Amino acid sequence: MDYFEGLLLGTFWSDTDFENRRHSGLFVLYGFVLCVLVLANYFTGIFDSLLSGERLVKLILFLILFLATPFLCYRYYRRPIWVRIPILLALAAKYIFMTLALTTWVMPYTRVSFSDIQLGLINFLNKTLENATERFSESAGTFSTVLGVLTGGVYVVFLFLAVAILAILIPGTIFLLVRLAQYGYDKLIARYILPQTPDR
Repeated sequence: MDYFEGLLLGTFWSDTDFENRRHSGLFVLYGFVLCVLVLANYFTGIFDSLLSGERLVKLILFLILFLATPFLCYRYYRRPIWVRIPILLALAAKYIFMTLALTTWVMPYTRVSFSDIQLGLINFLNKTLENATERFSESAGTFSTVLGVLTGGVYVVFLFLAVAILAILIPGTIFLLVRLAQYGYDKLIARYILPQTPDR
C-alpha cells in the first residue's frame, strides 16, 4: 500500500519512503509495457479500440485529473480508508488516460502491413550488406564478402538495439516529465491556493 501511495500521490504528497529511493527501473518498465501493448495490438488487434481513437477525450480526461490531483491529495492521510481508495483509483486513472492518449499518437505509424515490413527489412539488409561489402572490396580482396557481412551484421544489430532502447526510453521519459510537471503544479497549488497545514 505504501508503494502505491508513493507512486500515485507523488513525492510532494506522499508520506512514505518512496521518495527516498531511486525508481529508474519503473520508468523503463513503463516504456517496456507500453511497447508490448503496441506490438501485441499490431499482431492481434485486440487492443485497437482501446489504444487508438478518441485522442481528444483521453487528453481532456488526463488534464482534468492532472489539474485535480493536488485537491485530491490534500490531507490524504487524514481521510478514512474508504475515501483513500477512490482517490488512488482516480490517480491511477490519470496515468492510464495519459498512456492511452500517448498511444493514439503512435498507432497511426503501426498501420503498415507485416508483409511490407518484411520486404522493407529484407531490402534494408541487402543494401546494408552490399554497401559494407563494396567498402572492403578493394582493400580486403577475397575476404571482402566476409568482412562486409560481419560489419553489416554488427551495424544492423546495433541499429536494432538502438531503436529498441529508444522505443522503451522515450515513453519512460515522457512519464518522468509528466511526474515532474505534476510535482511543480502541486507545489504551486499547495503554496498559493490550498490552506497551509503542517502535513499538507
